[in-house]
Amino acid sequence: MSLAEPSLPAAYRQGAPPASTVPRVAVIVLNWNGERDTTACVESFLAQRDVDVDLLLVDNASADGSGERLRARFPDVSYLQTGENLGYAGGNNRGIDWAMTRATEWVLVVNNDTVADPDCVRLLLAAAASDARLAAAAPLITRAEEPTRVWFAGGRFDRLRAVGTHDHENALVSAVPVSFEDDPPVLHECTFLTGCCLLLRAEALRAVGGFREDFFAYGEDLELAVRLRRNGWRLGWVPAARLAHRTPPAQPTPRQILLRDRNRRRLVRAHYGAAWRLAFALWFWPTRVIHLARYLMRGDTERAAAIREGMRAR
Repeated sequence: MSLAEPSLPAAYRQGAPPASTVPRVAVIVLNWNGERDTTACVESFLAQRDVDVDLLLVDNASADGSGERLRARFPDVSYLQTGENLGYAGGNNRGIDWAMTRATEWVLVVNNDTVADPDCVRLLLAAAASDARLAAAAPLITRAEEPTRVWFAGGRFDRLRAVGTHDHENALVSAVPVSFEDDPPVLHECTFLTGCCLLLRAEALRAVGGFREDFFAYGEDLELAVRLRRNGWRLGWVPAARLAHRTPPAQPTPRQILLRDRNRRRLVRAHYGAAWRLAFALWFWPTRVIHLARYLMRGDTERAAAIREGMRAR
């Protein structure tokens, strides 16, 4: 499988859209067997204030019929059926392809298990406008099950482990040392943004392309962040913009273990020099052996098999 950066579809090369007095953003909501969550997510983005939202619902070949039911529920929303499960990366890339053919300056990809505050997009756009070299911005993301707790408030690229980390995770929102009341909203620079909710500048997408589809899911947001920053773009998060996320269980599934380990190795091969490859290897291989032994001692053969496959997969 090729490790080359994504090629640019023709739609990405059409040039910048005409200027508009009202900020316009294409919002992409990706559904896969998640009708209830997707419904709430779509409704929250249709209710955004003081922005021109062009919403696309992408269905990743849901097996439960939710794609067609959602299409019927939101007849005025653009709809795209991928025909197969392309994962987070492929499904959102189809949405980005669609967005890049339209007169939009910004593309927002968002997990379907989120609900945005009514001013979330407006505040993201207002903060992003302050920096012409800003490629992407994210809101403050709270835990839907505990709204006073942070899930994401900025992030960092942990080069040694080849992962993106969340700043202030699980802290009380009130304890995050930033101002939430700045007008215009302030943008804080960081080195990693989660794909849970990611506002992307169309100009940056035209320059570097979208997500790496061979990642399928997990780590594709970090790889895009690394690629954007390597090409001179900046990333930031906006404390005033809010989004609630129904967070996944702490214990990763075997599928998640496999994809995360495989994809971090792909990221290292694509972006690291010799010294950092060695440093990563000296951390990665011993820790995988420890995790493998731990799962085997627990009798968790499925997760042990996922560790082994993640160590082998290219």
